Amino acid sequence: MRLAVAALALLGWLAGCGQRSSVGQAAAELGRFQRELQEKLLDAKPGEIIEIPAGRHVLDRSLSLRVSGVTIRGAGMNATVLSFKAQRVGAEGLLVNASDFTLENLAIEDTGGDAVKINEGERITLRGLRIEWTGGPSTRNGAYGLYPVRTRNVLIEDCLVIGASDAGIYVGQSEDIVVRRNQARQNVAGIEIENSRRADVYENDVTLNTGGILVFNMPNLPQRGEGTRVFRNRIYANNTANFGARGTPVASVPAGSGVVINSNDSVEIFDNELRDNATAHIIISSYFSTGYMTNEGVAKDFDPYPEAIHVHGNRFSGGGDSPDGLDLKTLKLAMFGLGGRFPAVLWDGYRDPKRLQGGKLPPDLALCVRDAGPVLNADGPGKYRNPSLTSEGFDCTLAALRAVELER
Repeated sequence: MRLAVAALALLGWLAGCGQRSSVGQAAAELGRFQRELQEKLLDAKPGEIIEIPAGRHVLDRSLSLRVSGVTIRGAGMNATVLSFKAQRVGAEGLLVNASDFTLENLAIEDTGGDAVKINEGERITLRGLRIEWTGGPSTRNGAYGLYPVRTRNVLIEDCLVIGASDAGIYVGQSEDIVVRRNQARQNVAGIEIENSRRADVYENDVTLNTGGILVFNMPNLPQRGEGTRVFRNRIYANNTANFGARGTPVASVPAGSGVVINSNDSVEIFDNELRDNATAHIIISSYFSTGYMTNEGVAKDFDPYPEAIHVHGNRFSGGGDSPDGLDLKTLKLAMFGLGGRFPAVLWDGYRDPKRLQGGKLPPDLALCVRDAGPVLNADGPGKYRNPSLTSEGFDCTLAALRAVELER
């Protein structure tokens, strides 16, 4: 009997050793994959294609690339998965300081900070990517999914971004940008173009975010943005409660916003489907009505007013029935009653007094809103005491913006 018990104990011990050995072997293999991938990135040569095979690959630290002319390619956004859920080191999943860079056909999950940041590169392509924080919306999620900043000639296409605590797809301080055929879901901002020049945002599916598409100019940055076209997008049911970190600009975006233009010029919004955005389908606002002003003030040359805004040929349905925030709820109740709804376009009412001619903006700087019904002027300059619903001054047309042509 004692021999049988001893034998069983020995077998159990051996099994445990085997189990611990297999766990250790798996950990070693994961560590080897991470080390080899980072070495490939460090040793990469211009023109090289780095293939990442199908599988779920766990990493615990950031990856980085500083060599131009490199392509990183997976086997598909649901086949090749880089999981950073165990990340201990680094602020991003992948940080790139290079030009002529392509990242395609893979997934990046659960990074501690931004998923993919590209800094100061030219001819950037991000294609067929899935960026996701798998635990759902949370302030603890990384801020940005796809994050090119200070870049030129940027193409972002056929990607899916879920769960960013700031913006799913963000392009900042950049020039010549195309963002097309992407899906943005459950982010604070689905797609954001900030302080950037010449951007085309089209054929995207944008839903379940706090705000769908944002076109912003922030103060105290070296570049002012202008010339963004937002067209042929589906922007619907962007009603997720705002989970942005307190004090960040997007934390002031009301849930239920379809398209928000803030302090930006020469923006054309046309041929979009906008439906069921509970605050308003389109919000046109100045810096003065945001919640992110600070005591530090702004640069003297910062222009806080949105001008040359052209809204036309869009299709609206539903929405405006449950605005976010006490002020907007009170405004809706006072003007439209308990069962009423905001119109498709909400404007905060701010215009640059130095540019007014006979009480109006010059024709080339006007806010032109057609095919959308009357505009709600919230009367920000009057401390919101005399809001009005009007079409006067908005029935105008601006010259169409030119399409963005990328260099490749």
